[in-house]
Amino acid sequence: MPAHPLEVPGLVCFWNFQEPAGKPRVAEGPEPYELAEMNGPIARAGEGLFGPFAAELKEGQWFNLPRAACPGLNLRGPKAQVSVVAWIKRATCANVHCEFIAGQWNETRAKRQYGLFLNIGLHGNRNQVCGHVSNVGGPTPGCKYCEDLSINATPVPYDLWQCVAFTYDAASARSYLNGVFEPRERWNPYAYPGGLFDGGADGSDFTVGAVDRSGEMGNWFAGVLGGLAVYRRALHADELSNLTRI
Repeated sequence: MPAHPLEVPGLVCFWNFQEPAGKPRVAEGPEPYELAEMNGPIARAGEGLFGPFAAELKEGQWFNLPRAACPGLNLRGPKAQVSVVAWIKRATCANVHCEFIAGQWNETRAKRQYGLFLNIGLHGNRNQVCGHVSNVGGPTPGCKYCEDLSINATPVPYDLWQCVAFTYDAASARSYLNGVFEPRERWNPYAYPGGLFDGGADGSDFTVGAVDRSGEMGNWFAGVLGGLAVYRRALHADELSNLTRI
């Protein structure tokens, strides 16, 4: 049976993006956290999945939630789990780059914890769903970048509603497109025991649509965002499949 994000156990926040441009986007669920618009008002599109509207992010815009204002999203420690689920309609960016959907992921200050990406561009992979995790905060030891991530196989298309998600159970990360988990040697699942980095009081904010990298915001996502949910546990495959059928 289809499930609404509010019905799935372990929810921290769910945003349905029904608010007009110029207003904070307020989460439903246990934690009513508010996403603030960055770099100008973010338009409200007249198409939605959890109501008549959605948020339309242009390249260069993002939402921000200060770390101190969202303790429930600060998922950390050796046994930490997380799931990030987003309903998106992807648009073309001006330049090819990694596209960040949501999470606590600050590269500039080596405060990486968890993040849902598209189009990560590592090891020949492009356009897939990627679930990034870190228990060190900085790059993967011996590497220039953090390369600890699960990568699904099927590319995420443009201009069509899609459900993108990843889960992490403190042992491995898994990426999903429209509720489908595609096994890939090494990449999906991605074995990564040890939990999530504890960034402390000055760790990463929770951001949507961009990350802090190389001293400035980047890794822009452009497109329509119809819903975003974060859970404090790794959802099961059948739960993600049911969420996809909204």
